[in-house]
Amino acid sequence: MFETVLVANRGEIAVRVIRTLRRLGVRSVAVFSDADADALHVREADTAVRLGPASPAESYLSLKRLLDAADRAGAQAVHPGYGFLAENAAFARACAGAGLVFIGPPAGAIELMGDKIRAKESVRAAGVPVVPGSVGSALTDAQLIDAAREIGMPVLLKPSAGGGGKGMRLVREEARLADEIAAARREARGAFGDDTLLVERWIDRPRHIEIQVLADGHGQVLHLGERECSLQRRHQKIIEEAPSPLLDPDTRALMGEAAVQAARSCGYVGAGTVEFIVPGDDPSAYCFMEMNTRLQVEHPVTELAVSVKDRGRLDLVEWQLRIAAGEHLPFGQDDIALTGHAVEARLCAETARVSGGTVDFLPSAGTVLALSEPDGEGVRVDSGLTVGTEVGTVYDPMLAKVVAHGPDRPTALRRLRAALARTTVLGLDTNTGFLRRLAAHPAVVSGDLDTGLVDREAAALVPSAVPDEVYAAAALLRQAALEPGGPGGPGGWVDPFSVPTGWRLGGEPAWTVHHLRVPGHAPVTVRVRGRAHDAEVWVEEADAGGAAGPAAAPAPVQGSPAARSAPGGAQGAEPRIVRARLTVPPASGPAAGPAGGPGGLPSGGGGARAVLDWGGVTHTFAYAAHGAGHWLGRDGDAWQVADHDPVEAALRGGAAGTHAGELTAPMPGTVTVVKAAVGDEVTAGQGLVVVEAMKMEHVISAPHDGTVTELDVAPGSTVAMDQLLAVVTPRETEERA
Repeated sequence: MFETVLVANRGEIAVRVIRTLRRLGVRSVAVFSDADADALHVREADTAVRLGPASPAESYLSLKRLLDAADRAGAQAVHPGYGFLAENAAFARACAGAGLVFIGPPAGAIELMGDKIRAKESVRAAGVPVVPGSVGSALTDAQLIDAAREIGMPVLLKPSAGGGGKGMRLVREEARLADEIAAARREARGAFGDDTLLVERWIDRPRHIEIQVLADGHGQVLHLGERECSLQRRHQKIIEEAPSPLLDPDTRALMGEAAVQAARSCGYVGAGTVEFIVPGDDPSAYCFMEMNTRLQVEHPVTELAVSVKDRGRLDLVEWQLRIAAGEHLPFGQDDIALTGHAVEARLCAETARVSGGTVDFLPSAGTVLALSEPDGEGVRVDSGLTVGTEVGTVYDPMLAKVVAHGPDRPTALRRLRAALARTTVLGLDTNTGFLRRLAAHPAVVSGDLDTGLVDREAAALVPSAVPDEVYAAAALLRQAALEPGGPGGPGGWVDPFSVPTGWRLGGEPAWTVHHLRVPGHAPVTVRVRGRAHDAEVWVEEADAGGAAGPAAAPAPVQGSPAARSAPGGAQGAEPRIVRARLTVPPASGPAAGPAGGPGGLPSGGGGARAVLDWGGVTHTFAYAAHGAGHWLGRDGDAWQVADHDPVEAALRGGAAGTHAGELTAPMPGTVTVVKAAVGDEVTAGQGLVVVEAMKMEHVISAPHDGTVTELDVAPGSTVAMDQLLAVVTPRETEERA
């Protein structure tokens, strides 16, 4: 076994590898870019070496800097993790040339299986069925279009190099081929440095099932069963499980043997994955898609659901190390057995935006202000997060994986949903709540899966509104912050005018007004009467212009106090006023107890809990201060509730007055392509600007026919979320002018 291993990666996979190294008594070396100087993987390692600036090309993708780091740290071997250089044959050869052991397959196997075109030819010769598609490499755009026509629409464009869904394009209309080929080439070139594409027949409603293989350097090749990876968005997996609910034992054995033959065809050594596309109505018609010559993101479900006779569960990273050190596999295929069921959910930094019945999953960024990761029976978390972690748009958006195991599939799914509900990440948008709802979808529960399920059902899994109790909790946190901060004057006397009760001489208490807004939603006005620990709260209906009162208000909820002196309501209408109490449990901090005491509530800077009694129903929120507002989290969902200034909004024309042709950045990122210029006549749907974040492109299109009257960005420009990119003046507006 090695004495020192360098982990050439970052984030949760680096942490996961380092922990196995520690268990085996192997010294670990982390590497980091300037953006990751204080990252968890750096803290976990025995030592760490700086690579360079945040740009992957100058850090995690730099062969020279990685080899130099290994030399400086005295490493004997390099573990590449996944992503970055994990499937880079040149890196494997460079390691060997530097006298380092590359913990992965031989460079020749990486090269062969990394070229999807050659890989298909190789496994076909080994008797493994493949998906019909284009033949030959280095095809031109015209040749790809001809191949697509011959195969028949719809087709799937795929980069010959790399994986992870990057650069993949499903094309249903022949007229879209040229644009989609150009976009796929850009993404592939940016992600893998190679824009070679192939085209394959698209199988409608397919299932994505992969086989884990393990091969030593002495001719022993085994499979460890399958993983179902059909729940995907943007061709990227988000929930995986083992075993597949589709396969019977006979089909499992046949696919396993096909995977073993695919591995043998390229002289594979180490842990790898052979991926198949499987028709849901005929699992026996499976076809080889590709082989990933590395550890997979979803390897934990295999570790939890597979056992070896007399050895129990496998640690795949441990066996990567042992195989790389020259050890034999001491068990055979007959020793492998399935034990229960495991399901994994990938937590990603992303914002889900619904538009026209579809959902865009856009990269998000921010600082982790509060973090709570689940534990308990059957629950495992692989994470790269800590409080204070800065999540940008330079690297992959995956932050962590929550994995659940049970004796059967229903138990595993139930544990996963519960674990996701106990997961809190405040400070940036994540997909945690979306994953929890997806895991409860009837089709997922029944096992009736396909790779298009998420796209079809996503809009129904994204809440259209923010619950009233979220606005109420945010308003009461603000109300508590208005409390006097000291012990008062002589004898503990406190000026009643400094206490936010709304008290006034000779009159009924006044309402304190809080104007709030959650990004992506219209502003809301919340009125509070009383102190945070015992108040009446009126959450007014969302108003696009941010006005102070609605035209009409609903009646009080059952059991709430009757409306009295309610401002802003229409004559004869009764506002929905709810009795609310906000408290902070003792574990939350020094200001524990009823909210509204001297000093109000803890800031929530490192994360705190607040309990809201809302009309007799209790809701527990995690919260963290953020500027003049708060992040609130519950059941996996999180909301950034910020101040809203209705006067400023009115001066700007309000949300309703926003220029109908303003195009803003849907995510923080970098402009890679500008397809128009000021003065150009454009048509509705025409692509104008391409913004890239975390290696994914998003095309900003004209909302209507018109003229480009403003264009504020150029290729290479860095943009923030909601930053103005361009303005397209509608044609009818020009005619009136």
